[in-house]
Formats: sequence, structure tokens, C-alpha cells
Amino acid sequence: MATALLLVPAALASFILAFGTGVEFVRFTSLRPLLGGMPKSDGPDAHQGWLAALQDRSILAPLAWDLGLLLLFVGQHSLMATETVKAWMSRYFGVLQRSLYVACTALALQLVMRYWESVPRGPVLWAARTEPWATWVPLLCFVLHIISWLLIFSILLVFDYAELMGLKQVYYHVLGLGEPLALKSPRALRLFSHLRHPVCVELLTVLWVVPTLGTDRLLLALLLTLYLGLAHGLDQQDLRYLRAQLQRKLHLLSRPQEGETK
Repeated sequence: MATALLLVPAALASFILAFGTGVEFVRFTSLRPLLGGMPKSDGPDAHQGWLAALQDRSILAPLAWDLGLLLLFVGQHSLMATETVKAWMSRYFGVLQRSLYVACTALALQLVMRYWESVPRGPVLWAARTEPWATWVPLLCFVLHIISWLLIFSILLVFDYAELMGLKQVYYHVLGLGEPLALKSPRALRLFSHLRHPVCVELLTVLWVVPTLGTDRLLLALLLTLYLGLAHGLDQQDLRYLRAQLQRKLHLLSRPQEGETK
């Protein structure tokens, strides 16, 4: 009982931090570029080319800072996911290993979002500035972002969200049920071994589909696209497993309750 009083609040605190960070990430990646207005376009550097921008220290300095923040997040997210680090964390933190990983990831992402520096005077790859594109392109992007986030939340039904956030590990430990992953099927363990975030296409849509793709947004989209492409992948066996799991859970959700059938 004493152990539970320590483990459960720690796991819940990690979950709350991760949930709040997720909400902030939606604002950072979708609401800010879609509702924040167009970058400034009347400065002396607004119409300069990309080669000239690479020689402008007022543009390179914030880009270097943003790159450092992204590398910090990618490094933390990758290093703490290695078997060596996970074994060390499990040795010293036990069942809280996953919760600690989630909390550190949330903190690293918070650093990226809070200290991110925009480059409003830098060149843009594309921008919807003239009518009717200035009206319809942001609206189309807004709709696609809503669909992408709804798909992301729906896909989480296929995965064990409580286990992904570290809550289930603590719950099972308190009840003496062992490790949740030990009860997973070999097909699920195979999928989890190389794909813990099955939302690559939807997240890429959020990153790239924006009315104005400025310099700092391009850096964010490029680096996270590269990271997602290198770190995650699906094959036909994974796709068949995901399809079967989605169909099973949709069937459970659509099945009438006992009270409704009487």
C-alpha cells in the first residue's frame, strides 16, 4: 500500500504532463500557423533569396537555436528508447521506467515549444497571399488539420494508450499482475518494437499543410519528417495486424449494451 501511494501519483503526474503537452503541441503545430496570421512581408529582408538568407546572421542565429532545440528533443526521445538506457532506468526506477520516459519526452517537447524562435523576416517556400487563395487555402488547411488530429486520436484506439503512457505498468504492478507487455501477442510485440507512434502520415500532414511555409516551419517539418522516416516504419504484416485490431475495437464499440437489448 505504501508503494502504491508513491507510484500512482508519480504515474498520474507524468500522464497529466504528457496530456497537457499534447494539447500545447496541437496549438504549436496547428493553431499558431493557421490562426497566427501571415509573416511580416514589408521588411528589407522579406524578398531576399534563400542563398542570401543563408548569409544573414539575423536569420541563421534563430535557425541554429531552433535546430539545437529539435536535436535536443530527438536526442532525448531516441537515447532514452535504447535498450541500454531502458534497462538502466528499469533497474533504478522499476515500474516507473515508462512514466519517466514519457515525462522527459514531454519536458523536452515543452522546451522546443516555449523557446522556439520564429523567423518572420526570412524567405518563404510558399505563401497564399492573393485572393482567392488567401481565403480558401487557410480554410482547406484548417479542415485537413482537424481531420488529421481526429485520425490521430482514433488510431490511439488500436494501441494500448494506458500502457504507452506508463499508467498500465503501475496499475498492473500494484495489483501484482506483472508486466503488461508480457501479455501482448507476438504480433503486437513485433509492432511495438519498431513503431510506438502509428500516426506518421497524419503528423506529416499537420507539419507540411500550412498556408505559409516559412524558414523556421520548414526546418521543423524537415527534421521531424526525417526523424519519423528513419525511426518508424510499417510493413505488410504490421498493416494486417493494425487493420484487424481496428476492426475488432470498432466492433466492440458498436456492439449494443445489455441494457439496450432488453
